[in-house]
Amino acid sequence: MRQSNLFAPTLRETPAEAEIVSHQLMLRAGMIRKSAAGVYTYLPLAQRVLKKIMTIIREEMDREGGQELALPIIQPAEIWKESGRWDVYGAEMFRLEDRHQREFCLGPTHEEIVTTIVKGDVRSYRDLPLRLYQIQNKYRDEIRPRFGLMRGREFIMKDLYSFDVDEAGLDESYQAMYRAYTKVFTRCGLTFRAVEADSGAIGGNVSQEFMVLAENGEALIVYCDSCDYAANIEKATSDVKVEGAGPVRELEKTATPNQKTIDEVAAFLKIKPEQTIKTLFYGTDQGYVAVLVRGDDQVNEIKLGNLVGGNKLYLASPEEIHQQFGLPVGFVGPIGLIPEIKIFGDNLVKEMHQAVVGANQEGYHFINVEPSRDFPAITYADLRTVKPGEQCPRCQGRLCSARGIEVGQIFMLGDKYSKALGATFLDAQGQSRFMIMGCYGIGVSRTMAAAIEQHYDENGIKWPISIAPFQVHLIAVSAAQLPVAEDLYRKLNDAGIEVLLDDRDERPGVKFKDADLIGIPIRITVGPKGLAQDEVEVKYRQNGAEERWPLDEVVAKVKEYLANAGI
Repeated sequence: MRQSNLFAPTLRETPAEAEIVSHQLMLRAGMIRKSAAGVYTYLPLAQRVLKKIMTIIREEMDREGGQELALPIIQPAEIWKESGRWDVYGAEMFRLEDRHQREFCLGPTHEEIVTTIVKGDVRSYRDLPLRLYQIQNKYRDEIRPRFGLMRGREFIMKDLYSFDVDEAGLDESYQAMYRAYTKVFTRCGLTFRAVEADSGAIGGNVSQEFMVLAENGEALIVYCDSCDYAANIEKATSDVKVEGAGPVRELEKTATPNQKTIDEVAAFLKIKPEQTIKTLFYGTDQGYVAVLVRGDDQVNEIKLGNLVGGNKLYLASPEEIHQQFGLPVGFVGPIGLIPEIKIFGDNLVKEMHQAVVGANQEGYHFINVEPSRDFPAITYADLRTVKPGEQCPRCQGRLCSARGIEVGQIFMLGDKYSKALGATFLDAQGQSRFMIMGCYGIGVSRTMAAAIEQHYDENGIKWPISIAPFQVHLIAVSAAQLPVAEDLYRKLNDAGIEVLLDDRDERPGVKFKDADLIGIPIRITVGPKGLAQDEVEVKYRQNGAEERWPLDEVVAKVKEYLANAGI
């Protein structure tokens, strides 16, 4: 490709709308342009990167028995209502009606439609297992689209769905996709971790996310410094010990005038915050619930939502609870709480001794609280958010933290969708059974953005060779060197090497700045100094190393570099 013909309108200044590095550099490098909030046009450079990522994905999906198909983007509402997810997705789902007032949606995901297709044509265990995948656009009406391709309303995704006869078959499919995802992201040149994750609206009991490690990652992950345990903060657990009990004392109400916050109460009573229990209130589909956590802990709302169920969960303000039930702001606790409010407690609370809670009376708290004695009739579960430095739940190691960008997620669905949609088969004994399913997604456009978040410097993008839009950026310093550059361009193309030839009538400084911005791995400069010795100047974008190559060895050296990189 000649750069004089390439549609890649680069920008010198960073657009004000771009908040993170990948968004900034894709706009500046002429890769994307915004059509609407959360909706982007992929220009030729981006499209070349996306095609390479898709090729890698297809190769690894096919290697593990995947078969590619194309499912409809527009899906009928009936199958979503049948699965029970029409209301779960809520406002995030793009909904529309046709001219006959029939309801449809733009697919945010495709479990319902693929299950409906398979149940119509699979009859016997002999037809299973099946692993079907597609790569296409998805649509989610994000309340606040941001960060460029990271959180958009239209995005490109690969999703594969597995159908097996039993749980053992599902485990095989799940492990096959784990292998495939590991190979995909390794081949894309990414540093990543697979972490335990919450299944969210997709459902199922087992899920892992593949996280590209990056400073601008939107998710916090924790991992052990001694074993392979890693989890999204929404799912993570830890092994925390509660300090020794000491003697059991009689419950006592004590005055704490104007001491409303955990820190204020702890300082007033000369205790540590972790000796207190805070009571928070959440609104749910079933009304208000109270949640107890240790004073120095935070409620993990994903864990809480999974426990209480329903579609609604929000933190109610103390003022709202005071207005609803007359409970005093800053002095609320579980002892003697009105029976209309169901109480949930974190597991650590159950182990506490000589604790402090609000007394449900202005200016008073209870001390010497023994949860098992003073509020036994509550439901306990893991409801806290873990903290870096805590002990790993699997070994004696310590938990560390990192930021990550989710680029893929795999789920064990079981019979969640097959049972809801009636997807059955006849087993070897002629008995009707529900298919056992899994689903596996990769954010293709997200992977492109995540690669930039991990590979850039102050001058621009530093593409991994496997997904770079071109392999070589060939620059003629001036018109005088263009004939030699043209000859090299032809030879490289004939050798099957992807070359972008900068043949523009621009100053050398402009060409070099654009080259750094676009980030093609090998830059070959044909200039007067080098040609005087029949050489070209070579610079590697990833590490900045520079070399000189004899003119007649350029093709061979590029081929050697690509072979060493596994291309």
